[in-house]
Amino acid sequence: MIEVPAMQPALYDLSPLFRVMLVGGVAASVPALWVYLRHRAAGPASRYQALAVVTLFLTFDLVLFGAFTRLTDSGLGCPDWPGCYGNASPLGASHDIAMAQHAMPTGPVTHSKAWIEMVHRYMATAVGALITVMAVSAWWMRRRGLAQAPNPWWPTATWVWVCVQGAFGALTVTMKLFPAIVTLHLLGGYVLLALLTIQATSASAGRASANRGAAQTIPPRVFAWTLAALGLLMLQAASGAWVSTNYAVLACAEFPGCQGTLWPAMDWKAAMEIWRPLGLTAAGEHLSFQALTAIHMAHRLLAGVTALALVGLAWALFRFDGLRKPARWLAALLALQIATGLSNVVLGWPLLAAVMHTGGAGALVMVLVWVLVICRPARSVEVEKETPV
Repeated sequence: MIEVPAMQPALYDLSPLFRVMLVGGVAASVPALWVYLRHRAAGPASRYQALAVVTLFLTFDLVLFGAFTRLTDSGLGCPDWPGCYGNASPLGASHDIAMAQHAMPTGPVTHSKAWIEMVHRYMATAVGALITVMAVSAWWMRRRGLAQAPNPWWPTATWVWVCVQGAFGALTVTMKLFPAIVTLHLLGGYVLLALLTIQATSASAGRASANRGAAQTIPPRVFAWTLAALGLLMLQAASGAWVSTNYAVLACAEFPGCQGTLWPAMDWKAAMEIWRPLGLTAAGEHLSFQALTAIHMAHRLLAGVTALALVGLAWALFRFDGLRKPARWLAALLALQIATGLSNVVLGWPLLAAVMHTGGAGALVMVLVWVLVICRPARSVEVEKETPV
């Protein structure tokens, strides 16, 4: 007897939108209330700064959980958006999920994957709610003319970007894990981390600058080098996302070689086709193993260039007393990235190492943006005299 799979739901069903937003709002109220109670004796600017730090922390957690969602193949755990089979949680969709799981026991729809996907959506909604509070608070402080009020355009830009991220999240589901969309969604998460890092570190960088005595201005070349390193890191993150979204990690199972040679057979043309469905070429043919190998090797080659650039930058930053802390973080995170990247290859893509590799890239973005905030030329931020080496 031929089994008939469960009927596919509409890709977009907005009926549970309000309830999903309500769950996210309730989740966001917990950290928001904690910030208010902990800093109730402080001024609005201090509370805003604390909220920015907490939102940055939760956004980093969201990026990690997004990687966990992707790596456990839970991205289609609920095949519609924003709910799950038209419900606000997998509880109301249990019958539809059971039918889909009966038709295809290994997925993509199972009860556990549905919960992973919906928790990711709840977390994203909560982060969006916190960013909304930040934007409203910043404009309120600006209108009141309060001292040390933050620039409201930063949280406004962040709010716009988190809406764009939500759109990419929806397209990730409705376009069935289209590799280019999934890659852009991950890169968008890193951009969100960068925007929040600017807001979370600006006030502390300003206070540190005001408290320094006789000092020497950071040379503009440090800012330029850091900005170039950030651009290179984002390109490397894009290549890593391309590897992950195309499931090309296991194309090479040893290091430094691949398939018993240093330069295996590769199909670079198919590997670099951006706009195509998962597992297929733009012409609709199955993506070859040689193309997956090229995707993997491109990431390796770019990783070497990026690592050298970041090592050099860490060395340069360490020459300044005021930049030694981010320099140490940069070096430690780079070592973590190398270790987890190699683990993904030689250990067969273990889940923990893969999630940490995604999180490490996000943390590196945060550190580089932190350095940019400290030494951006517009503020003429100063550090203690350069230490000779």
